[in-house]
Amino acid sequence: MTRQGLLIVISGPSGAGKGTVCRALLEKCPELVLSVSKTTRQPRAGEEDGVNYFFVSREDFEDSIANGDFLEYAYVYGQYYGTPRSTVENLLNDGRDVILEIDTQGAMKVMEAFSAGIFIFLMPPSGEELRSRIINRGTESEESLNRRLSAAANEVSLAPKYDYIVVNDRVESARDKIAAIIQAEKLQVSRNSDLIEAIAEEVKS
Repeated sequence: MTRQGLLIVISGPSGAGKGTVCRALLEKCPELVLSVSKTTRQPRAGEEDGVNYFFVSREDFEDSIANGDFLEYAYVYGQYYGTPRSTVENLLNDGRDVILEIDTQGAMKVMEAFSAGIFIFLMPPSGEELRSRIINRGTESEESLNRRLSAAANEVSLAPKYDYIVVNDRVESARDKIAAIIQAEKLQVSRNSDLIEAIAEEVKS
């Protein structure tokens, strides 16, 4: 019987470094699979369709909503983002461990739909550092920047709802902490009942 894969949700405020940490994690743990989300926003410099996101039209995205195709979706800063349900479920059923890199709005929805997930909040080392990261992106209009800064403060307040908090002061340190969390979760007694039963039966016989 194939072990059910783990769903690992890595979330946090805009500017916390989710993408950078997830890329480092996937390099360290290539057995993990990153679920690629759909979005209606335009690609940023260096982003590739099907790698960073599936970039789709608003019409296509809204058709997927109507068809119930998303595990979660959110409307953030004027754009849609969503996690394809069937892709994630198929990977988990095949025993693959899946990483979701999503914003806090999406994470709250996944908590409702998939309570067995492992929810990790990536925290910036300080509020000042978070402001600096958002501002230094240089990809936002003044209005969009102000929205992101205000939203980031609200997103940080959601951290207590998560299972773990990892401070992203150094990418390598944050990566290693998340890898340790995943390993510890795999060793939980509740996830190893088949092994316990099998060894007990072997001892009896």
